[in-house]
Amino acid sequence: MTSTVETTILNPEGLYNPEPYGFSHVVISKGGNSIVHLAGQGGEDKEGKLSPEFAKQVEQAYKNLSIALEAAKAKPNQVAKLTTYVVNYDQSMLDVMTLHVRTTFGKTLPAQSLVPVPRLAIDGMLFEVDAVAIID
Repeated sequence: MTSTVETTILNPEGLYNPEPYGFSHVVISKGGNSIVHLAGQGGEDKEGKLSPEFAKQVEQAYKNLSIALEAAKAKPNQVAKLTTYVVNYDQSMLDVMTLHVRTTFGKTLPAQSLVPVPRLAIDGMLFEVDAVAIID
Protein backbone atom coordinates (compact mmCIF):
# COMPACT_ATOMS: atom_id res chain seq x y z
CA MET A 1 0.00 0.00 0.00
CA THR A 2 1.49 3.32 -1.07
CA SER A 3 0.68 6.49 0.81
CA THR A 4 0.49 9.90 -0.75
CA VAL A 5 2.20 12.98 0.57
CA GLU A 6 -0.22 15.86 0.85
CA THR A 7 1.28 19.32 1.27
CA THR A 8 -0.66 22.25 2.69
CA ILE A 9 0.82 25.73 2.46
CA LEU A 10 -0.26 28.39 4.93
CA ASN A 11 0.54 32.07 4.80
CA PRO A 12 -1.44 33.43 7.77
CA GLU A 13 -3.16 36.78 7.41
CA GLY A 14 -1.29 38.20 10.39
CA LEU A 15 2.06 37.76 8.58
CA TYR A 16 3.35 39.55 5.47
CA ASN A 17 2.91 37.91 2.06
CA PRO A 18 6.11 35.89 1.46
CA GLU A 19 5.17 34.78 -2.07
CA PRO A 20 7.04 37.61 -3.85
CA TYR A 21 10.19 36.46 -2.01
CA GLY A 22 9.85 32.83 -3.10
CA PHE A 23 8.84 31.03 0.09
CA SER A 24 5.90 30.09 2.33
CA HIS A 25 5.62 30.72 6.07
CA VAL A 26 4.23 27.28 6.97
CA VAL A 27 4.29 23.95 5.14
CA ILE A 28 2.41 20.95 6.55
CA SER A 29 3.18 17.55 5.00
CA LYS A 30 0.85 14.63 5.72
CA GLY A 31 1.39 11.04 4.71
CA GLY A 32 4.62 9.70 3.38
CA ASN A 33 6.95 7.16 4.83
CA SER A 34 10.33 8.86 4.80
CA ILE A 35 11.93 12.16 5.64
CA VAL A 36 14.77 13.03 3.29
CA HIS A 37 17.50 15.38 4.55
CA LEU A 38 19.51 16.81 1.67
CA ALA A 39 22.96 18.15 2.49
CA GLY A 40 23.87 21.69 1.58
CA GLN A 41 24.36 22.05 -2.15
CA GLY A 42 26.74 24.71 -3.36
CA GLY A 43 27.60 26.04 -6.77
CA GLU A 44 30.21 23.42 -7.65
CA ASP A 45 29.75 21.59 -10.95
CA LYS A 46 30.32 17.84 -11.36
CA GLU A 47 34.09 18.39 -11.56
CA GLY A 48 34.05 20.48 -8.38
CA LYS A 49 34.63 23.77 -10.20
CA LEU A 50 33.10 26.88 -8.68
CA SER A 51 32.18 30.01 -10.66
CA PRO A 52 33.24 33.28 -9.02
CA GLU A 53 29.80 34.76 -9.90
CA PHE A 54 27.04 34.65 -7.29
CA ALA A 55 24.22 34.17 -9.84
CA LYS A 56 25.99 31.22 -11.47
CA GLN A 57 26.63 29.61 -8.09
CA VAL A 58 22.95 29.91 -7.17
CA GLU A 59 21.88 28.44 -10.52
CA GLN A 60 24.28 25.50 -10.14
CA ALA A 61 23.30 24.93 -6.50
CA TYR A 62 19.64 24.53 -7.49
CA LYS A 63 20.65 22.17 -10.31
CA ASN A 64 22.62 20.16 -7.75
CA LEU A 65 19.66 20.18 -5.36
CA SER A 66 17.40 18.88 -8.17
CA ILE A 67 19.87 16.06 -8.87
CA ALA A 68 19.92 15.14 -5.17
CA LEU A 69 16.10 15.21 -5.00
CA GLU A 70 15.87 12.96 -8.05
CA ALA A 71 18.36 10.51 -6.52
CA ALA A 72 16.10 10.29 -3.43
CA LYS A 73 13.06 9.83 -5.69
CA ALA A 74 11.67 13.07 -4.26
CA LYS A 75 9.75 15.64 -6.26
CA PRO A 76 10.14 19.39 -5.75
CA ASN A 77 6.58 19.62 -4.36
CA GLN A 78 7.61 17.22 -1.57
CA VAL A 79 10.22 19.65 -0.21
CA ALA A 80 8.92 21.12 3.03
CA LYS A 81 11.88 23.28 4.12
CA LEU A 82 14.90 25.00 2.60
CA THR A 83 17.73 26.74 4.40
CA THR A 84 20.00 28.99 2.35
CA TYR A 85 23.36 30.33 3.43
CA VAL A 86 24.75 33.42 1.71
CA VAL A 87 28.19 34.97 2.12
CA ASN A 88 28.13 38.77 2.53
CA TYR A 89 24.37 38.88 1.90
CA ASP A 90 22.70 42.06 0.74
CA GLN A 91 19.13 42.61 -0.49
CA SER A 92 20.23 42.80 -4.15
CA MET A 93 20.93 39.04 -4.05
CA LEU A 94 17.32 38.17 -3.22
CA ASP A 95 15.99 38.44 -6.79
CA VAL A 96 18.55 35.90 -8.06
CA MET A 97 17.68 33.43 -5.30
CA THR A 98 13.93 33.92 -5.73
CA LEU A 99 14.17 33.27 -9.48
CA HIS A 100 15.75 29.87 -8.91
CA VAL A 101 13.37 28.93 -6.09
CA ARG A 102 10.42 29.69 -8.38
CA THR A 103 12.00 27.81 -11.29
CA THR A 104 12.65 24.76 -9.10
CA PHE A 105 9.46 24.70 -7.01
CA GLY A 106 6.80 26.52 -9.05
CA LYS A 107 3.81 27.44 -6.89
CA THR A 108 4.60 24.92 -4.13
CA LEU A 109 7.04 27.20 -2.33
CA PRO A 110 8.68 25.53 0.67
CA ALA A 111 9.18 27.18 4.02
CA GLN A 112 12.58 28.84 3.89
CA SER A 113 15.19 30.47 6.09
CA LEU A 114 18.06 32.61 4.81
CA VAL A 115 21.19 32.75 6.94
CA PRO A 116 23.84 35.38 6.14
CA VAL A 117 27.30 33.97 6.90
CA PRO A 118 30.87 35.29 6.78
CA ARG A 119 32.09 32.27 4.77
CA LEU A 120 31.23 28.73 3.69
CA ALA A 121 33.20 25.47 3.55
CA ILE A 122 35.17 26.12 0.35
CA ASP A 123 37.14 29.24 -0.56
CA GLY A 124 35.10 31.27 -3.03
CA MET A 125 31.81 29.56 -2.17
CA LEU A 126 29.09 32.23 -1.93
CA PHE A 127 25.85 30.23 -1.68
CA GLU A 128 24.56 26.96 -0.27
CA VAL A 129 21.06 25.46 0.03
CA ASP A 130 19.89 22.43 2.01
CA ALA A 131 16.44 20.85 2.07
CA VAL A 132 14.09 18.54 3.91
CA ALA A 133 11.56 16.54 1.88
CA ILE A 134 8.76 14.14 2.86
CA ILE A 135 8.40 11.24 0.41
CA ASP A 136 6.18 8.20 -0.05
